[in-house]
Amino acid sequence: MVVFTPYDWQEGIGNRAQYIEGKLAQGAPVLAVSLTEGILVFTYRRQVRKIFEIYDRIIYAGIGQQSDVEAIRMAALEFASKEAFNRSDEDVNVQRVATALSAPLKKAFSDFSTSPVVARSLFGEVGVSPAEDLYYVVDYDGDFSTLRNRAVVTGTGTDTESALNKLSDLAGATVDEAMAALTDIWLAVADPESEKGEEEAKRGLSPEAVLLERSDVRDNRFRLLTPEEF
Repeated sequence: MVVFTPYDWQEGIGNRAQYIEGKLAQGAPVLAVSLTEGILVFTYRRQVRKIFEIYDRIIYAGIGQQSDVEAIRMAALEFASKEAFNRSDEDVNVQRVATALSAPLKKAFSDFSTSPVVARSLFGEVGVSPAEDLYYVVDYDGDFSTLRNRAVVTGTGTDTESALNKLSDLAGATVDEAMAALTDIWLAVADPESEKGEEEAKRGLSPEAVLLERSDVRDNRFRLLTPEEF
């Protein structure tokens, strides 16, 4: 009979984390900022979209293996739909969605009989004002953190404090003004040591931006920005 010691378990967890972090390091950062018009989420991607609508007021973006990003998106959609059916639309909020996903992510990470989820997620909920917007960053091990006004998700251990401060400076900016600044902020996160240069950092990637509108005048608040708006 094989006996596993606490050290073996800790070493196994460390190896899983190292494997996931290595995979995530290849992902392009995602930026989100609260503006007067709504929540603006910006990133660069390869072929497949990275920013999605979860519910009327909730937006999701993920980095990592596309199959895992999609699995998290579908799980969030299913949970939100059930919440709306069993409770009400008002009960569907970002806190419930993020915490509902936390437990299965934690279980998948610590269960050595299954593959871990290789994804880091950003959820945002638009409020009646920028001060009421709320962001959740959910990690592959189920841990999560909350942020106000702005958020950054990256696949590396890069310090994001500078980027968060720059995003905070965009408070009160229009969508056009924010878009003019986001590429430089994104580059500072994607290439913090300026080793690659802009061309290499963006090679093979296309910009993607979504505005989750604060106003509910339109049937759908989720608006994918066009290339002309970049």
